[in-house]
Amino acid sequence: ANSEFCFFSETSIQSTAKKHQRPSQPQQITSNRRNIMLRIAQASSSTVVRRHVSNQIRNMSSTAKSSPLQGDAGRLGTQIHHKMTTFLAVATPIYFLAPDDFSDGMMGKAFGSVLVLNISAHSWIGLNYVATDYVPKISKSLMGPARVASAGIGIITLLGLGKIALVGEGGIKGTLKALWTPKTEEEKESS
Repeated sequence: ANSEFCFFSETSIQSTAKKHQRPSQPQQITSNRRNIMLRIAQASSSTVVRRHVSNQIRNMSSTAKSSPLQGDAGRLGTQIHHKMTTFLAVATPIYFLAPDDFSDGMMGKAFGSVLVLNISAHSWIGLNYVATDYVPKISKSLMGPARVASAGIGIITLLGLGKIALVGEGGIKGTLKALWTPKTEEEKESS
């Protein structure tokens, strides 16, 4: 008799209750994971697109204006430059901490010459990186003269340090030591 006055059946009440219930814990976790995964996928895809576009722009600018003065382009500007940097970081302390007998002989001059080649090439490539980063902000037409200037500085460095390494007393090490060695009485009187 009571069921006659009920407008809703038991199944309709249960289905309505299910619709208004909060989702169960596993459903929330799955939904949160899905949202996080979508965000990560969107972020990584936009990063990939940005990298691809910047690489295309970099490749277009480096291939369009290829010049022998571009020390910061291609294999020379990346792999070889990093190897030279590692060599300088390891070899320079060894050279300066070696006994003076080693640096005064032919072996010292050869090692000094290799050091000079690496220092001058490292400075030339490094100056090209600086020119590539900062000169276009002033004027793009100054890139050519900036590259010529950096090549000139590299050549002057090579010639100057090369002369010191081959002709100077004690090579590069002797020259640097002379900067901090006080003058003797004879040298003070003669100057």
